[in-house]
Order: sequence, then structure tokens, then C-alpha cells
Amino acid sequence: MNSAASTSAASVAHPSPPPPPLASAIATLICLLSGLVYALLPEFDGGAGRSLTLVIAVIAYLAGGIRPALDAIAALRSGRLNVDLLMLIAAAGAALIGDFTEGIVLLFLFSLSGTLESYAMYRTTRSIEALIRLRPREAWLLKDGTDSAVRVPIESLRIDDRLRVLPGERFPIDGTVEDGESWADESTLTGESEPIAKRTGDRVFAGTVNGKGSVEVRMTRAVEDTTLARIVARVREAQAQKTPAQRMVESWQQPYVIGVLSAALAILLGSRLLHASDWSNAAYHAMVFLVAASPCAVVVSSPSVMLSAIARAGRSGVLVKGGLYLELLGRVDVIAFDKTGTITRGMPAVTQIWTPRDSLLPRMLELAMAVEARSEHPLAQPVLDEAKARGATPPDEPITDFHAHAGLGVHGRVGNTWVGVGREALFESHEIPLPSGLRDQAERIRKQGQTALLVVSSEEEVCGVIGVADQLRPDAAEAIRQLKQAGARRIVMLTGDHAEVAGNVAAQVGVDAFRAGLLPEDKVMELGRLAQRDGTIVAMVGDGVNDAPALAAANIGIAMGGAGTDVALEVADVVLMGDDLRVLATAVKIGRIARSRVRQNLIFAFGMIGVLVLASFANLPLWLGVLGHEGSTVLVVMNGLRMLWQRIPK
Repeated sequence: MNSAASTSAASVAHPSPPPPPLASAIATLICLLSGLVYALLPEFDGGAGRSLTLVIAVIAYLAGGIRPALDAIAALRSGRLNVDLLMLIAAAGAALIGDFTEGIVLLFLFSLSGTLESYAMYRTTRSIEALIRLRPREAWLLKDGTDSAVRVPIESLRIDDRLRVLPGERFPIDGTVEDGESWADESTLTGESEPIAKRTGDRVFAGTVNGKGSVEVRMTRAVEDTTLARIVARVREAQAQKTPAQRMVESWQQPYVIGVLSAALAILLGSRLLHASDWSNAAYHAMVFLVAASPCAVVVSSPSVMLSAIARAGRSGVLVKGGLYLELLGRVDVIAFDKTGTITRGMPAVTQIWTPRDSLLPRMLELAMAVEARSEHPLAQPVLDEAKARGATPPDEPITDFHAHAGLGVHGRVGNTWVGVGREALFESHEIPLPSGLRDQAERIRKQGQTALLVVSSEEEVCGVIGVADQLRPDAAEAIRQLKQAGARRIVMLTGDHAEVAGNVAAQVGVDAFRAGLLPEDKVMELGRLAQRDGTIVAMVGDGVNDAPALAAANIGIAMGGAGTDVALEVADVVLMGDDLRVLATAVKIGRIARSRVRQNLIFAFGMIGVLVLASFANLPLWLGVLGHEGSTVLVVMNGLRMLWQRIPK
């Protein structure tokens, strides 16, 4: 087994990538061909013939053993013993007793498993390189005050520079559209297959593809601080992080190697004293035990799966910051969702309008539009948008005597008409009676979990109620259904909103329970209670902005929309790069499959060691021990690589 793979989680943290599979494959092929030639050559009596076979054997040994030998020497210099040392000692022992054929078979299978491990590592490292290559090396920089552009290296760009991005080009930086309209393919960052419209003021991200329009973009982030650069950094961190299974294996790897070497020495001496005819025969028994007891397959059981699973999750638009969090996703019992910005879009919109008669609607909207245009309240914009969508235009009368009352609403005069928009308390404080039926309609709308804005004017019968509510994500209910199907035992919604609103949303999306009226610190306490009462592993899903304390407090913090949120990439353990909640169920399924696959690998690897060790005491041939040992390593690696192409059930 290649030592680069035996310390796989740690080695990827180094800047230098593992050897490409081609180099390992060539070395393996040389070892194989040399071994075949050596095995097929007849015995030579002359010195020249023996020299030829010796040269071929040396070539095979060098091709199959020089890299693990260098790695083993480096480990020894740092005071560590690894499992490669066991294989090298066995191969060297075969050479010392003149059994080159078995030694070559050992090194061939040894290098073959190393090639597959290198391939797994290379695939993961290549995913980082592919991300880096998404960013163009040059950009069209617009000269100050002109439309002429010059091609410059992106390293020379500075924040607030203006760039021209042509159709079909990748955006070289993060920025905002200053001029022009287009669409962007952001699938590389978010997994979102549909193009995203880009207009003046919209954000664009480095590495995404500009569509049909030429746009002018103002740079808002330094080159080394783009969303793409942050994702690359997080992927590197994810590869370097170890799961509990990996840490367990590494903790006993060195004591285990010492124990195996000690046992092999005891077998060597015991065999010679008890039954072996000579030292060569005793050494053969010791070598068979060394091969049988080497835990190569155990060491790669977890890394081969987790690295492949992280890459697979990334292809689905889910950034997992390490195998530890992927393993936790596979064990999650309770998932808590924030409401605003997560289950809902965080953008209120008008849902319904009531007036005493339909003929009064246009005038009511005109008056409401006139006073709301002066308001800075978040609910003013949905009213304005709805009025414009229905063809209403602001009245020509001047707006005077405008006042905004925090928590109550706004009022003013439109020409000679007094107009108020807000809660009942606004009108009560001004001793303005509410028209008949208005209060009942407002209560009806509130029972539906919506905010009711009363519109009252001094014009006869011109009044109404406007229902405003945050919009559910269209995929929210389906995502929660899929999470339950994936094995989540309990799904809870946590929100600071009113109980009526929370209850309505909870009923629509199908969560098991909800907690309303929570402050950020209350959400942290609620997560603690959920962990104690409902399960051991609790995940928190939020929008990554105002949910940072809860994301940090949960066993797994999951943030929405990481492509546009700095906090999400920094605080959360898992980031959904797009706005589709359904990919979370995919990530949970990948985590569960990965945990099952690691368990399969460990059971198989330990079982094979047990069988081979027992067989080694029953005169197991060295070649058969090598085949069983290296074959189990190859199967474990291939079982892990299956995650890259395996179909994830819906």
C-alpha cells in the first residue's frame, strides 16, 4: 500500500499533489512485465544467464518498491512506523532467500493497490485544480471614464476596477453589474442548472459563465478573496480533516506495526527452533505472517470513501468541510430549520387584497401607494410592487403631513384626503373609526399566518385590507419530505416570528414541530434541548447571516446560499451553494451511504486480516497471502471510489 494513501487525509493538506495515476500505473506495468519475463525465463547455469535474471528482478523491485521505500524512510526519520514497512520487509526477505518470483508478485500487487489509491487521491486533488482553472487568467479592464478596454492579468486588478465581460466568457472576479443585461451559468458554484438573470446591481461570481450579453462589472472583492477562492480553501480544509474512523486507525497504526514486527520476529525464532529445517524456511513463515497481518486495507477504508463522497456532494452543489461533517450528516437525528430566508425566501409579497367593493380597489391602491412611497418599512415595497403590477399609478395630488409610527404604520394627506396604512392601533391612536367589516377581514387574514395592513381614508368607503406574507420556497415542502425519507427522525422549525405566522408555515411544509418568538440566543438554547431530548446529532439549517450562533452551536451547521454569503462559508460546516433545499436530502443520503460503506470496508478488511493470519499458521503460500492482502486493499479502494459514480436514490 502506498504511504501517500496510508496517511491520505493528512497528505492532501500539503501543497504538493499525489503522483498522477499515470506515473503509478507505468511503475506497476514495469513491475508486472519484469516479473513475467523473470518467471518465464529458464534456469541458466552460466554466470551471464544468472546476471540477466538478477537484473530483471532488480528492475521489478525498483519499479514496485522505490517510492514506498522512500516514504518508509521518511517516516522512520520522523520517528514513525507505517504499514508500508511491513510490505517492504517481506519483499526484501523474499529476495534474501532467493525467492524473487514471490517478492515480485508482492510488489506488483502492492504497486497496483497503490495506483488505485493514487487515482482516488488524484481525482480529489484534480477537483481543486478544476475549480482553480475556472477563473480566467486575464480580464478586459476599462480605462477610467472611457469604454476602451485593455487585456490585463487578473493579479493586477484592484477593488472598484471596471471590467468588460464579453458573451461566453467566464467572470474573472466577484463584482456587481454596472451596465448591461445578461444571464449567468452558476452551476459550477451552486449546482443550479438554470441560468440566472443578471441586471444592473446584481452580483456576479468569479468562475461563472456570462451568457448572451456584454456587461460592465465593478470589482467588489480582491482576487484572492473571491467566492471561488474561498470554496477552494474550504475544499482543501475538507480533504485535510479526518473522521473518527481515520483517527482511530492512525492512533493504533504505529503500535500495531510494532506488534506485527515483534510477532514476526517471534515466529522466525520459534519456527527455527520448533520445526523449520533452516533459517530460510523460518524466514518464509515470518514473511507470510507479515503480509497477512498488514492492515493496508484497514487504513484506506475510511479515506477512500470519504474523499469520494465529499467530491460527489460537491457535484450536487453541497460543500462539506470535511469527512467528519459528512459522517455526522449520515448520523443526523434532528434537523432544525430557521424560517425566514431558509424555508421562506425572506422577501414578503402581497398575497391578497380585500375591499368592500371591487370598484373601489383602484382608488384604494392609489392612496396606499402614495403614502407607502414615503415609508422606509420593509412591507412598503411589496405594496408598491403589487400596486404597480395591477396598473395603479401614484395620484397627482401632493403628499403632505406624512408621519411614520414605529410598529403601527404610516399616514399622510393625499391632496385633501387623509390616508393611513397600518395596524388597528394606528387608527385608534388617532381616534379614527374603522369602517364596518374591516377589523373582521384583518383578523381573517392574520389567522392565515399573514400580516394584515389596514388602509383607511377620509373618502367615503375607500378602504381595504392588504395581506402580506413571506413567500415559501417552492421546494421547501418537498425537501422536508425527502429528508424524512432519508432517515431524519424529527424536523423542527425555529423562528423569531409570531406563532400564527409560524404555525401556518409549519403546516404548509410539514415539519414535526415549531418554536416561535425566539431570539438568536433562544435558538441556541432550543438546540441544546433538542439534542438532550430528541437525539444525539442535531443539524441547524439557516441562511448564514443572522443564524451564526445557532449554526455554531449545532452538531452540524448548514447554511443556505453560500455562493452569495461570506458568513455561510466561514461559520457553517456544510454549505448549500445554491438556493435549492432539496440538495440537503441528497447530502444526507450521501452521508448515510458513506458511513455504511466505511463500515463495510472495515468489517471486510479486519475479516480478511483474521483469515490470512489464521491461514499463515497452516503453511499459507506467500503468493496467496499477497494476493489476499493486496486484493482486499484493491477491493476496499474500489468500494470507496464507487461513490463517485453511484446513483443516489431520490
